[in-house]
Amino acid sequence: MLIRKPSEIPSSLITPRTQYLNRRRFLRGALSGAAVAGAAALGVDRAAELISPRTAALAGTKLPTVKSPLSTTGEELTPYQDITTYNNFYEFGVPKGDPSRNAGVLPTRPWTVKVEGLVNKPKTFDIDTLLKMRPLEDRIYRHRCVEAWSMVIPWVGYSLSELLKQVEPQSKAKYVQFLSYYDKHVEKWSDESNIFWPYSEGLRLDEAMHPLTLLTFGLYGEVLPNQDGAPVRIVVPWKYGFKSAKSIVTIRLVEKQPHTTWNDQGPQEYGFFSNVNPNVDHPRWSQKTERRIGLPLFSQRRQTLMFNGYADQVTSLYNGMDLRKYY
Repeated sequence: MLIRKPSEIPSSLITPRTQYLNRRRFLRGALSGAAVAGAAALGVDRAAELISPRTAALAGTKLPTVKSPLSTTGEELTPYQDITTYNNFYEFGVPKGDPSRNAGVLPTRPWTVKVEGLVNKPKTFDIDTLLKMRPLEDRIYRHRCVEAWSMVIPWVGYSLSELLKQVEPQSKAKYVQFLSYYDKHVEKWSDESNIFWPYSEGLRLDEAMHPLTLLTFGLYGEVLPNQDGAPVRIVVPWKYGFKSAKSIVTIRLVEKQPHTTWNDQGPQEYGFFSNVNPNVDHPRWSQKTERRIGLPLFSQRRQTLMFNGYADQVTSLYNGMDLRKYY
């Protein structure tokens, strides 16, 4: 199958988050001037809260970034508001809007990531050490959820391989497991689902070492909001979104395929590989098309691309594999 490589998005099309939010504030003000006037006695911040509840775990801290040649999409970016209020993060609630309301309780400092297992130099890294390990790159990636919706997100990070090289994987290491933070006293909404915690995901080692696999610290040039996986997560753009584990505390290199949360929950619905593939439907819905969040209603529906549009870069990882069997 021949997949056309998408063109790179020009930097002129990236709307700075501050400019975007200023536009949102202007529109809210134009539509809600009377409400603001009536709430003026409460103060500006409280008035804004009444009109449009703020994202509870809004980040806001700028990150120093450099451009990346690995930004491969030329599509319109999904607005910051949609990226931060339409989330799957079941530890903070099942409805899409719950994580933005509830994730503010996630303690992101201090934070460490333990890298262990089949490595020569196991080590625990402080988040600030990780932030300084390599230049932070602006990486614009498509994000495709297994639920058949999608976004285009300007992430900030560097290739996961840069971290894995630091610990020197052993020859027996074939897979990488990622474990997310879990504290039932903090993530008290986790009981709303039937998932066994902590959240676990995994990749083959060659997938984890691929330059597109991103160790991610931010979006829109700022640190990650809690509901988007702060302070550090994985982004694997050619796979369905649930493969990109959030709020990581442990990275473990192992010899055998690790248990992963959704594959354990429903192996017939959520395969270990879970590459984006319009030719393999979910048992309960089609994967041939997707709904692009943030666009006008009648412009949202579009065809899903093989490997989410990254076929030129990753097809060779799966040479000889039956992608209908290893979905």
